[in-house]
Amino acid sequence: MDNGASSYRRFLNGDDSGMIELIRDYKDGLVLYLNSLTNNLDDAEDLMEDTFFKLAVKKPKFYGRSSFKTWLYAIGHNLAIDFLRKKSKISEISIYDCDKIASHEDIERNYIREEQKIIIHKALSHMKPEYRQVICLIYFEEFDIQETAKIMRKSKRQISNMLYQAKNSLRRELEKEGFIYAGL
Repeated sequence: MDNGASSYRRFLNGDDSGMIELIRDYKDGLVLYLNSLTNNLDDAEDLMEDTFFKLAVKKPKFYGRSSFKTWLYAIGHNLAIDFLRKKSKISEISIYDCDKIASHEDIERNYIREEQKIIIHKALSHMKPEYRQVICLIYFEEFDIQETAKIMRKSKRQISNMLYQAKNSLRRELEKEGFIYAGL
């Protein structure tokens, strides 16, 4: 699997369905990652759109030095950093949107799972932005240390140290909320 590179090449060669495939495959994960940077879902969605707009209009060259997904997330990261610099006046507190309960079979279990997600998102929002980013990229987006280092423009050692500190920070924040998770 070329991780989106062939779809992007097809788009560059005039096949618009390549861009449609890229958006379909990467928009949700990119929004999740950008939300870890902005701590605001609306801003994250706007930045995701800006990322794909940049691909469609400016058509930057993908050299293949990393996976396509890593390259795409790095573009989104750079746009988010620029956005945050412009917006640095006042920090906003995001509102957490809960997914609606989809299963009618076990409403109580789904309710508890949603409550846990809210607690985790709340805990993440109290962490340093870099900690949120590294947790999101490694655990939610399943990037490895090396890819995360490229996206965040850090060394692999810095990412490993930051991940360790982020997990400890998340554990402390969750314990404040009375949430105990043995996996951290």
